[in-house]
Amino acid sequence: MRRVLGSLVAVLAGVLLGLAWQPYALWPLLLVGVPALTLLARGIPLRRAFGRGYLFGLGMLGVTISWVHVLGWWVAAVLVLFMALYYGLLGVALSLVTRLRWWPVAAAACWVAAELAYSSFPFGGFGWTRLAYAAVDTSLNGWFPLVGVAGVSFLVALVGQTVAWLVLLVQERRPPVFPRVVPAALVIAALGVAGVGLRSFQVEPLAGREGSVEVGVVQGNVPGRGIEALGRARTVTNNHLSESVELMARARLGQVPEPDFLLWPENSTDIDPLLDPVTRQTVAGATAVAGVPILVGAVTQGPGEDERQTTALWWDPLRGVLATYHKRNLVPFGEWIPFRAQLLPLVPILREVGAQSVPGTEPGVLRVPLDGRTITVGDVICFELAYDDTVHEALTNGAQVLLVQSNNATYGGTGQIEQQFAITRVRAMEARREVAVATTNSVSGFIDRDGRVVQRTNEFTSAGFVEAMPLRTALTPAVLAGPWPARGLALLALVAVAVAVVRRRRDLHQNGHRPGPDAALSTPATSPTKEPIR
Repeated sequence: MRRVLGSLVAVLAGVLLGLAWQPYALWPLLLVGVPALTLLARGIPLRRAFGRGYLFGLGMLGVTISWVHVLGWWVAAVLVLFMALYYGLLGVALSLVTRLRWWPVAAAACWVAAELAYSSFPFGGFGWTRLAYAAVDTSLNGWFPLVGVAGVSFLVALVGQTVAWLVLLVQERRPPVFPRVVPAALVIAALGVAGVGLRSFQVEPLAGREGSVEVGVVQGNVPGRGIEALGRARTVTNNHLSESVELMARARLGQVPEPDFLLWPENSTDIDPLLDPVTRQTVAGATAVAGVPILVGAVTQGPGEDERQTTALWWDPLRGVLATYHKRNLVPFGEWIPFRAQLLPLVPILREVGAQSVPGTEPGVLRVPLDGRTITVGDVICFELAYDDTVHEALTNGAQVLLVQSNNATYGGTGQIEQQFAITRVRAMEARREVAVATTNSVSGFIDRDGRVVQRTNEFTSAGFVEAMPLRTALTPAVLAGPWPARGLALLALVAVAVAVVRRRRDLHQNGHRPGPDAALSTPATSPTKEPIR
């Protein structure tokens, strides 16, 4: 009965943690879900710790990424069932490292290691549910420009482990409790106060040092909702033409500033404008009417037969395409199919994905002429927002403005929309850069360098606006550090787990037990209330 109850609590704890992410944004539940997994995994056999971690993952992921069901219920089921394995492994790691003296630090590092793992493997990973993304509106958000996404995930996890430590301390009922509580409370308070103070940390003046550009963001809207919104490609392009004409009319009437260029979203044309004459004429007509370049989100054919690329095209009204960027991080089973030759005969519905997308290989920077000067535009396309390296490399390769092109039409009305917008806000805080976002039908917007939302459009509507973006070159410590904080914390987690395994084997030897092949997979079921805090 106790095991059944523990399993039910694990699922419930995962559900509660899932509510910390958008669209629910109940971030205080981070202080419930994160420590709950530690308390559930501590002091039990490792097989049971894996099971509880797996059930915890099922509950959390069922809340956070169930929006994948728009691609098919089986897609969501497979994704959730697979990704929950990482939380099972996290449960094992927590069960091991909580035997160490400084286990709250080691346990927090284990969370980062798990995030690094599922953000990388397999097929490029799916790093949508990192703790830092749920912390966008917490007092820890001031840490983003210093320690990045991985560092904030660690701090969130560390606060959670400190809460778990306090719970265990109270369970011990050994006086004096109060003097032992004070240091833990001070750690939590210090991290929060420092985070609030660091919100004022900047690497450049507000106006920048190199002037600014006026960016016109265009959301043309699409016909249909959900998976049906993938079709009607010419209508989508025509809608963006119409909204561009509307925006430029307002600019010439003085209702909005005159833009220096327009930003169209990913998939603003699904027909290759370099090959299709009708689409080419539509886009060229839009640039001619606007009189300024347009960064067009297009699907281009090639480089091989039955292949395609998701591409950003800098389209000049007089000289045509002057620069391109090909999306690097593709959605598995959404934009490309792993083991395509083997899976297509078995799962015919995968043919709906279309031609196989091919990832780009170069950073998302476009060096382009604009009003007699050359600027460097940093571009991030949709799913790429979740990848630290992709965003950081755009910035370290000289991006002066940071733009996001996205097509969220498939996920309209689901939690994906708000989750992606929150991730975009995190990237603005981390880089201390303004971010302009253009989507096909939601949510386009403009975010300032502190992560505040200045402009935001509604779903399933056409809209356009113009915002000034300072040209910036300074880089935050988080961007300069790149992947090393995540790698360093993951290494710390591995070392902690290794030390815990060695000590556990030693303890078994001292107690007269032979380790055997299953020694690393089982442990005496001791009550955490009887084990001293170490």
